[in-house]
Amino acid sequence: MPCNVVMARAVLIIAVLIAGALSPARSETVVDLELVLAVDMSGSIDAAEARLQRDGYIEALSSDEVLAAITSGPYQRIALAYVEWAGVAHIRMVVDWQLIDSRAAALDFIEELALTPPITGRRTSISNAIHYTLPLFRGNGFNGRRKIIDISGDGPNNSGFPVVPTRDRAAAEGVGINGLVILNDKPGPLGFPVLEDLDIYYEECVIVGTGAFVLAADGFGDFGRAIRRKLVLEIADLAPRRPLIRPASGYDCLIGERQLQQWLRDNPFDP
Repeated sequence: MPCNVVMARAVLIIAVLIAGALSPARSETVVDLELVLAVDMSGSIDAAEARLQRDGYIEALSSDEVLAAITSGPYQRIALAYVEWAGVAHIRMVVDWQLIDSRAAALDFIEELALTPPITGRRTSISNAIHYTLPLFRGNGFNGRRKIIDISGDGPNNSGFPVVPTRDRAAAEGVGINGLVILNDKPGPLGFPVLEDLDIYYEECVIVGTGAFVLAADGFGDFGRAIRRKLVLEIADLAPRRPLIRPASGYDCLIGERQLQQWLRDNPFDP
């Protein structure tokens, strides 16, 4: 056999071996939705309220309505992860990505979620929650028709980067953001102010995507009902479509940062 033919075959074999070594270790599983539940654990949420939030997610994920929504799409399965966050120094993965395609899979997710108690932290950084969550969609083993971050919270962004540019980066990466706001008129620790129109803040400054929406819970006692409805709308893709281009509202998306600055001026000994 001519030497050049042998060399050509050797090069081809080496190229095939290299391509195999560089290919992903596993193929991606196609799902209807990749969903990260990003749950607020800021200092304005006490231990009892944190427990109410956690229990609300556990009950919702085991409900017939949510399970029916999970199996309603073309692929009848979603990928789900659960993150808790507060300020820029407090964010953690509680349950990493899992495939949810049955009640048994949902119960496995819930069982792992129940193992880790909720822990609250100082400040509120919605921007950092988005910044932390976006890379989770890359190389996670799933290929979702939709990708969504579901942010629940009881206050506006007041630490870390401003929320709007971070939200816009999510949109540029093809990731939508939905919001579940907890309307609560109880002042935070040491009298930290409440933002009364938090639902409008989320609508104007946080959510993004053609199917993005905000749902409000009337206090923490209403959280279980609200999150169950939210997950059904989100997973089954039943929310009304939003226009791609929306007129500027003039809402002050730095209101949370301004609230914190004023509070620190009034409380100079806060660490």
